[in-house]
Amino acid sequence: MTDEDVTERVRADAEDEVDDDTPDTDTGEGDDEEQVDPLGPTSTKLVAEVATEDAQLATDLEQHLAELEADRAEAEERAEDFESRLKRKQADFQNYKKRAKKRQEQLKKRATEDLVENLLDVRDNLKRALDAEHDDVESLREGVEMTLTELDRVFEDENVSEIAPEPGEETDPKRHEVMMRVESDQPEGTVADVYQPGYEMGEKVLRAAQVTVSEGESDGDRE
Repeated sequence: MTDEDVTERVRADAEDEVDDDTPDTDTGEGDDEEQVDPLGPTSTKLVAEVATEDAQLATDLEQHLAELEADRAEAEERAEDFESRLKRKQADFQNYKKRAKKRQEQLKKRATEDLVENLLDVRDNLKRALDAEHDDVESLREGVEMTLTELDRVFEDENVSEIAPEPGEETDPKRHEVMMRVESDQPEGTVADVYQPGYEMGEKVLRAAQVTVSEGESDGDRE
């Protein structure tokens, strides 16, 4: 039952009591006496209680709305802060990528410069060998061998090694390029001979070794 229902019920009971206690007399027309609220103080009290409850409810709603508004403002502030930090992180990452790329290019350029600088001595030795007057082929050969030794030293410094498999060694498709199959006293399917050596830098094959592969001994050789 609502407050309005209670008020109406109290008002009806009070009116009934007034009707029962008041004699039936004709007041006549033009009676200027002031009409009295039959509920009296009870009605006033009920109205005051309802007004108080409504005011408290309004206060509670306003407080709740204020709390919601504060939460919304705080959430927006956190979102803006997160977005700002995310943008800074993205900018930092892009700058890092640019610096890393530039650093890689610098290292690559420096490595090329170091290699060329080392090869300059090899070129100088070859030029001196060609410009010198040789009385015999042997002295020329010694000069070329010295230059080859110098070149091998440069390759070793750059971690470059030769790929030259021994006859009878198993073929490696990653490091060996089969040129042809030949009859050989080496086991079938193994390296018979090296046509041209290959080179590798670390684990990277720069050029595969060109090899011939044994088909085994011929029937005539077996007999």
